[in-house]
Amino acid sequence: MERLLLTLGIVVFFLLCLWGMRIGWKRKARSQSAVVPPFPEIPADPGEFQLESTGVYLSTTTAGNWQDRIVTRGAGLRTGAVWRLHPDGIAVERGGAPDFWIPRASVTGVRRDSRIAGKVMGTDALLVITWRLGDVELDTGFRGDDLDDYPQWIEKLSDHDIKGGAQ
Repeated sequence: MERLLLTLGIVVFFLLCLWGMRIGWKRKARSQSAVVPPFPEIPADPGEFQLESTGVYLSTTTAGNWQDRIVTRGAGLRTGAVWRLHPDGIAVERGGAPDFWIPRASVTGVRRDSRIAGKVMGTDALLVITWRLGDVELDTGFRGDDLDDYPQWIEKLSDHDIKGGAQ
């Protein structure tokens, strides 16, 4: 009987912890929805893609704060993804979560990194794109299946290309 009560107590404690995490996630999403505008939708005809990578969409955070995950409007869900670079932006197509568009004109930087909310790696195995959405600057992280694609992404999204230079 003692073991049964102890087991039930542990299960109840675990369920309370899960419930508290869910409440916190929802509260964070509500507060962020007032600050972070909705992510742009992928245009109906984005044009031919220049580069494509498959992998895992990890998260979007406020720029420079790798642990401040954006959770509003499904942005906090880690999913399998395909990233396609088009002339006017990046199509982020996520399985089981809303797809979104990163306009090329809003990209302010691209880099390899070792951490973003939800993933820490020992090497620079993540591709992180910094971009502006309204008044907020964001970092969006991706773990590609083929890390050899990263130099192409960095080259095509470099400041030289972003500002209308040679492409």
